[in-house]
Amino acid sequence: MKIGFLGLGHMGAPMAANLVKAGHDVLAFDPVPAAQEQARADGATVVPTATEAVAGREVVITMLPNGKLVLDVYGDILPAAEPDTLFIDCSTIDVADAKTAAERAVAAGHRALDAPVSGGVAGAAAGTLTFMVGGAEADFAAGLPVLEVMGGKVVHCGGAGVGQAAKICNNMLLGVSMVALSEALVLGEKLGLSHQSFYDVVSTASGQSWSLTTYCPVPGPVPTSPANNDYKPGFATALMTKDLGLAANALRDNGVDGQLGTLAAQIYTRFNQADAARDFSAIVTDIRDRSNQEAPE
Repeated sequence: MKIGFLGLGHMGAPMAANLVKAGHDVLAFDPVPAAQEQARADGATVVPTATEAVAGREVVITMLPNGKLVLDVYGDILPAAEPDTLFIDCSTIDVADAKTAAERAVAAGHRALDAPVSGGVAGAAAGTLTFMVGGAEADFAAGLPVLEVMGGKVVHCGGAGVGQAAKICNNMLLGVSMVALSEALVLGEKLGLSHQSFYDVVSTASGQSWSLTTYCPVPGPVPTSPANNDYKPGFATALMTKDLGLAANALRDNGVDGQLGTLAAQIYTRFNQADAARDFSAIVTDIRDRSNQEAPE
C-alpha cells in the first residue's frame, strides 16, 4: 500500500521501518534531521513537508506527542490528501481531541481511526505492539492489514475515541500498579527482604502484576527490565506523566471517584520534574530517596 507516516520518534521510526520491511511504499516526514536520517536508512522515502508525505497516499499514519499537534497537523494535511484517505492516528491523546480529529477527517472527505499503542520501543521494533482502535467497522477492516504489520494484537474497541479511552485506562492502571509495587519493594527492603526473594514470592502469589514479572523496577530479577540498564526507557517518565494527566482529566470530567489514578498522576508529575527522561519504573528510586534509605547492595 501507499502509506504516509508522520512522526519518526522512538516509537514511530521502528513502526515505519516495519511497514517498509513488509513491502509497503512509505513516504515519511519528521522535522528532526536525525529522525530523517534513520528513516532513510530504514528504507523509507523522506520528504521535506507533512503535506508531501500524504499526497497520493492510501493510508496516513501519525505518531505525534500531543493532541494539539495532531489537530494542527490535520489542519495542514487533510486538504492535501486524496479523497477517502484512511487516517490512522497512533498518538496517545485526549479522547475529545481524538473525536475532533476523526470528525475533521470525515468532514474533509476521509476516513479515520484512533489507534494508540502499548508495548514500548521494544514492541515497536519487534512489530508486537498492541493496538487499541476506535472507529467505524469498515474503516477498522481497511486499516487492519497495515496495523497487523506493526502489532501482535489489534483490538477494535468501539467508535471514534474509544481506542484512546482504552489506552488511558490501561496506562492509568499501569502507573498505579508501578507506584504500588515500588512502595512494596522499598517496604520489603526496610524489612530485610531481598529483591529476589520478593520476586520469587510475589510473582506467583496474589500480588503479581505485569509491572513485576515483565518490568521489575529493581535490578536483578528480570534481566530485560530497564532497571538493569540504568533506567533507560523503555517508556519515559515524561510519557507516563502525560498519560496519567489525560487519565486524571478523564476521571474528573466524567465524575469518577478515581482517587488512586489522580494520586498516581500527582506522584509522577512531581517525579517528572527531576527525572523526565528516565524510564517510569525509576519511580522506585524516588520512593526510596523519600524514605531516607540507601539502595541495597
